[in-house]
Parts: sequence; C-alpha cells; structure tokens
Amino acid sequence: QVQLVESGGGLVQAGGSLRLSCAASERPFSSRTMGWFRQAPGKEREFVAAINWAYTTYYEDSVKGRFTISRDNAKNTVYLEMLNLKPEDTAVYYCARRRSSSTVWGNPAEYDIWGQGTQVTVSA
Repeated sequence: QVQLVESGGGLVQAGGSLRLSCAASERPFSSRTMGWFRQAPGKEREFVAAINWAYTTYYEDSVKGRFTISRDNAKNTVYLEMLNLKPEDTAVYYCARRRSSSTVWGNPAEYDIWGQGTQVTVSA
C-alpha cells in the first residue's frame, strides 16, 4: 500500500512562511503527478497546487506568486513552499497522488492516495 506522509505544518504569523513536505513510499515516484490540497473547518477540500513528471506546475489562483510546489524524485518527496502566508491560508494541508489515467489537475476525485494531513495555522 502506497503511503504519503506530510510534515512541516505549524503556527505562523501573517506574512510568514512554511515549507511542507510529503514523503511517498511508492517507487518509481517520478512518473506520478502529485498535488497539494487544503481543507478549512466547515469548507470543502480545495486544490492548491500540483506538479507532474515533467515538472509542469499548476496553481490555484489565490496562491499564485506565494506558493511553490516542487519535487525531489531522488528523495521521493514533494514540497510546498508557502510565502507571505495569510490567515485565510489556515487549513489542514493534504498531499495526494493523482490517478495515472487522469489528466485533470484540480479535482480531488482524480487523486487516489492521500496523506493524513498537516495543520497550518496563520495568525493575524
């Protein structure tokens, strides 16, 4: 069973930064499109960013210019660098693996393996 383990969440003041990591147990990892999603209390899970095998990236509009997704295939790890954090970024952040047959970036239903999530809290 493939596992994804997130880390790096925490409490930060507005304007601060965090880097999330997602370690995958799957090998090979390099061919997989990986994504980050988030879910705030009382809200649906929403797409944040994704990266494919060719290092092509895709972002939700509200995080463009502030968040950067990257991957290190040698370490089987995906990262989410978050800068200039805002209180509205507060959520549980999840790493996910997209189905190999999918070409859709932002629909959580297209992702079949999920991590347990890591809490990010941004204070005003």
